[in-house]
Amino acid sequence: MQYSFTEENYLKAIYHLSEGGSGTSTNALAEHLNIKPATVTSMLKRLRAKGIVDYRRYGGVSLSEEGRVLALQIIRKHRLWEVFLVQKLNFTWDEVHEVAEQLEHIHSPKLIRELDTFLGHPAFDPHGDPIPDLEGRIQPIDHRPLAEMQEGRDCAVAAVNDASAEFLQYLMKLQITLGTRLCIVSRFEFDDSLLIRIDGGRELTVTAKFAGNLLVRYL
Repeated sequence: MQYSFTEENYLKAIYHLSEGGSGTSTNALAEHLNIKPATVTSMLKRLRAKGIVDYRRYGGVSLSEEGRVLALQIIRKHRLWEVFLVQKLNFTWDEVHEVAEQLEHIHSPKLIRELDTFLGHPAFDPHGDPIPDLEGRIQPIDHRPLAEMQEGRDCAVAAVNDASAEFLQYLMKLQITLGTRLCIVSRFEFDDSLLIRIDGGRELTVTAKFAGNLLVRYL
């Protein structure tokens, strides 16, 4: 069965909002998609009729098993296209999301299989997010916000919570990207900001918001 761009975007949004498996609310979905709740309710009824979501009025919404498989396929396509755009077409990591949003709706399993092979079966996209494999399996990740790391322990940038162009461009100005080595030098209790050392050299004070949106792993 073919699904519209809008229907696929709903599936992806529901997946992202309910990654813990407990589902999400229609209001949260409406806010995420910037759509009126009444419009969301209408679409959810349509998706329920197609068997790809479990939806009850006032009871929230979650993906059915078929809906989860479809959502993972869309996410897989999106993240593979992001890798392609960065590695092969010289896009920067702040430019790829909008283009990948369009490319993810191409319905050609062979194209995506060949794209995956051409790229060498990457496990992560340019923002550090895991790419589901052909069976929908996702490689486990072990990273956490910079804000939660111990002082004095070296860590490396692994991903971002905020993939907005504004945040990614800010990181580029600071010369921070995936793999950059960081260390918390000290914390400031007044506003939870941090003094960090970058690649063993320059030091920089960053906000609590910054530290919450940058995901790192211990070295």
